[in-house]
Formats: sequence, structure tokens, C-alpha cells
Amino acid sequence: MAGLELLSDQGYRLDGRKATELRKVQARMGVFAQADGSAYIEQGNTKALAVVYGPHEMRGSRNRTLHDRAVINCQYSMATFSTAERKRRPHGDRKSTEMSLHLKQTFEAAVMTQLYPRSQIDIYVKVLQADGGNYSVCVNAATLAIIDAGIPMRDYVCACTVGFVDETPLADLCFAEESGSSLALALLPRGGQIALLQMDARLHQDHLEALMEAAMTACKGVSKVLDEVVRRHLQEVSVLTGE
Repeated sequence: MAGLELLSDQGYRLDGRKATELRKVQARMGVFAQADGSAYIEQGNTKALAVVYGPHEMRGSRNRTLHDRAVINCQYSMATFSTAERKRRPHGDRKSTEMSLHLKQTFEAAVMTQLYPRSQIDIYVKVLQADGGNYSVCVNAATLAIIDAGIPMRDYVCACTVGFVDETPLADLCFAEESGSSLALALLPRGGQIALLQMDARLHQDHLEALMEAAMTACKGVSKVLDEVVRRHLQEVSVLTGE
């Protein structure tokens, strides 16, 4: 990225956004009739699909059964065509396994699993096109899919990736902006509860507070967008069903 100006003197980024401005979000719920819940989301040029099955009886080893709550199973993968470089292993590699674990931890903090003891909830997310903020976009897609499945949550889970360029916090990073210090935050916005905080690189402690504040503000902005998507979907469903 040498010689690439991530933030202009006028305060504009590569794609013309201001520092705290989110990428354009377009989303649809109920894209697969066969699944219990599904959603497709475009956040800038990053595109992801999420599918939810369950709650259902435990499959496979009964040793994983929890008697007081449901087990959440997450699987993250990337389409082989999602990046400029073709991936030989679109899932099952170290990065995908790590991302699957992060998603599992995120939704264990939000889904009301105690309502479904001895059960399992499967969440599958696939990145169709990658241009930064893959984890965050997958969280937002999975949130919509879980809502579509009718599974109760404590709150929306909204995620956003933020970074630091020229002493300025940038919200909702694209791929080119992820080269520096960045963090991804998954937030339950109403109560301000952090579901997951992820950092892939070192970050100076003097920058942490400013980045956290930018991330929380961005997540609350994402929450408003997701809420609009859910309300629009409910209106469409009510028109189709005649309610």
C-alpha cells in the first residue's frame, strides 16, 4: 500500500467517505426457503450470506449436549472467488476455524440459549466477496438470519471494524484500510454490552479509547440499519400473508 493515501487532506477516504461514515448497507432476509432463517448482506463491496438451522435435536456426539441451554455451532467459509487470489481451501483452514470460533463466542453472548436446553443451533456464514471487515459483515448477516429464524436474542448483535490512520479513527474499514492497526467490535447496542473484541495487530494504548468510542458509535449506526431491514421485512411478510 506504499504511496496510497488512505485519508486526504480534506478528510476523505479512498471511496469518498468521511472518517466516521459507514459503507452503504443493503440486506435481505428470508433468501432461502429451505432454511429456518437466512439473510444476504452487502456492506460496501463485502458480501456475505448467512443461514440458520434450528433449534433442533443434537446431532453427532451426545457428549456435547448441554442440559441447561442450546449448543451454538458456527461455520465460516469464503467462496473460492471471494478474493483476487483463488483460495484452495475455502473452509477448514486456520483462519476459517478461528473466525468460526469468534462467531460462536459472539452469538453465545446474545442468543437466549437457555430457552432451548439439549438442543443445537447451526449458523453457517459464507463470504461471497471480500473487501474488508469480513468478521463484522458476517456477524451482521448472521444476526438477521437468526431473527428470520425466530430465535430470541437479548439484542441485535452489530459489528464494525475500525482503524487508525494519521491520528484519525476510521469506521467500517475496507480492505485497503485494514493494513494498519485495527480492531473489530461486536456490540449489543441497547445495553452497551461487548460480545467480542478482536485485534489482529498491535495497538498503542493511547489510541484504544478513541478507537473503542468510534467502534461503539459505528455499531450503533449499524444497529439502526439492521432494524430498518427487519422492519421492512416484517412489512413485506405481513402484506404477503394478508395480516
